[in-house]
Amino acid sequence: MAASDLIIPRHIAIVMDGNGRWAKKRFLPRIAGHRQGVESLSACVKACMERGVGVLTVFAFSSENWNRPSDEVSGLMDLLVLALAKQVPRLNANGVQLHFIGDRQRLSTKVQAGLQDAEINTAGNQRLIFNVCFNYGGRWDIAQAAQKLASRGEAITEQSLDQAMALAHVPDPDLLIRTGGELRISNFMLWQAAYSELYFSDKLWPDFDAATLDEAIAAYSARERRFGKTSAQLATRGIAIPNENTA
Repeated sequence: MAASDLIIPRHIAIVMDGNGRWAKKRFLPRIAGHRQGVESLSACVKACMERGVGVLTVFAFSSENWNRPSDEVSGLMDLLVLALAKQVPRLNANGVQLHFIGDRQRLSTKVQAGLQDAEINTAGNQRLIFNVCFNYGGRWDIAQAAQKLASRGEAITEQSLDQAMALAHVPDPDLLIRTGGELRISNFMLWQAAYSELYFSDKLWPDFDAATLDEAIAAYSARERRFGKTSAQLATRGIAIPNENTA
């Protein structure tokens, strides 16, 4: 597909899977894979900006990841602190608006302060909205939204829940990518991904590059998004249909 035919997703979400396996294949400690994964993420942010993506949301640490070996969890927390110190000034200079999505209560005071400072310092940027889901789970997000509405005495409807979600500041993802060869979304954006196009790559996350991103965008561009309607309905409303073979 020619570059001119590509439909750039407004919002891309990514489950960044395969850091540990990448390290194991190289006889390295798992944390080495996570470090390389940070480099891949930095390149991915740059590629998304170059392609005109408006929102990037990544799954960095799930609420289930606390069950991993304690040394790996500790290493991930240290890596987050280092990444904040190194990457946030660069992201800020490039017009990236940062949001950290998830339950912060279990994080250290130092980490919580770092997340808050990064959000405040980048709040005025508009080139790319970058959501980092850390200590996050899709079920947690739905539950916290319902609890928020209940505490305010508000009716729980699809619309009110949607506005109470932790990602209410951005549109739902158009394209959800998972690397590492696994065919599941693992409790990521369960509410928001209801109509997302899913793309699964065998690439381990540290090997993810701009070419892999382009492959995912090309696959997305070839699909027809009907949102419950038929192809004929979309055609009569003058909506472009990337793939006319879908019944």
